[in-house]
Amino acid sequence: MVKAMPIALRLCASNGRMQIMMALLGVLVIILVGYSRLSNSLDTRMQYSVNNDNILQNELKQLHKRIQILEDGKKTYPEVDFLNYKDRKRILVTGGAGFVGSHLVDKLMLQGHEVTVVDNFFTGRKRNVEHWIGHENFELLHHDIVNPLFIEVDQIYHLASPASPPFYMYNPIKTIKTNSIGTINMLGLARRVRARVLLASTSEVYGDPEIHPQHEEYWGHVNPIGPRACYDEGKRVAETMCYAYQKQEGVEVRVARIFNTFGPRMHMNDGRVVSNFILQCLQNEPITIYGEGKQTRSFQYVSDLVDGLVALMNGNFSLPVNIGNPDEHTIIEFAQIIKKLIGSDSEIVNKPAMTDDPQKRKPDISRAKKYINWQPKVDMLLGINKTIEYFRNELHRSKHSERNLHPPEYVHRVAHP
Repeated sequence: MVKAMPIALRLCASNGRMQIMMALLGVLVIILVGYSRLSNSLDTRMQYSVNNDNILQNELKQLHKRIQILEDGKKTYPEVDFLNYKDRKRILVTGGAGFVGSHLVDKLMLQGHEVTVVDNFFTGRKRNVEHWIGHENFELLHHDIVNPLFIEVDQIYHLASPASPPFYMYNPIKTIKTNSIGTINMLGLARRVRARVLLASTSEVYGDPEIHPQHEEYWGHVNPIGPRACYDEGKRVAETMCYAYQKQEGVEVRVARIFNTFGPRMHMNDGRVVSNFILQCLQNEPITIYGEGKQTRSFQYVSDLVDGLVALMNGNFSLPVNIGNPDEHTIIEFAQIIKKLIGSDSEIVNKPAMTDDPQKRKPDISRAKKYINWQPKVDMLLGINKTIEYFRNELHRSKHSERNLHPPEYVHRVAHP
């Protein structure tokens, strides 16, 4: 009995240790299971985090690509000067999407002015001014000036009118209305807002002149009922109205009598001497001369004309001023010059003379030199080569996306802020 007691005690102690060990083992199992679950949870979370990071990285890459595409396609503008509110003018250019008008718009925009172009796009084209569309200083209005226009401006360059024989003869009544009613509307606008008006008149007011060269005091020799009369007489009555408004209403007016002008952005089918000869030579077609080709013309490059218009507008001289190049050539001489520059094999073909075609045309620019300090600077051959290059590029176009833009010359293009 005495011996049995220690055995029992030992068994109890052994069972106690076993229970403790089992308890510890249970705890250890619980810890291991918990750790395993925690580890799996952490691994899942880490994997989820990695996946999220990859998704975010991909999204960021896509956003960067989109930003780059937007940056690459960002509209850029020629750099313009800054003018403060005292010097910056609000300027209206009628016919501003045309050949001469678009070059004038370039100069005014580059100077830092606010420019509004009004055009009915009969001969003008949006592509002539598309490099300014969206600029804060530029506005384009599709409007016919035969209808009244109500805006606030400081200066008006009135250039609106078809200027080449095929275009102004196409609808002679419309040509007369543009130069009469349209001019009245611009003069009425100028009177209301106290703006200065420059009328783009023409050397055609001299008709087929009886004096040579033509000075501004010459009254002209015009057939009032001939096929060219809609333009010739339209411009003559426009000049009359300008000076009537000046005398009666106190409107400040300037009148520029523009002689033959050429350059990039000329309409391909305007029927003028320069465009006709260049197109025919580039395509090796016969060069058509109406008459014997002994009639003379004086050609100026478009940038010289624009400089003259701006100088006249901002000067203090209000009588008509000839703006042209006194360098005179016969039509056949001019055809031979263009043919040689292009290296064309075109032959010269004579056709019947046009009715009322002036036989001589050469400006006396003494008044321009004296009162607005202007004379042409661009060499004729340099201007012709630029025009030839523009027409050559135009002929090579086969898609609308192939642009043949002629940006403002000698201007460094930068992104607009």
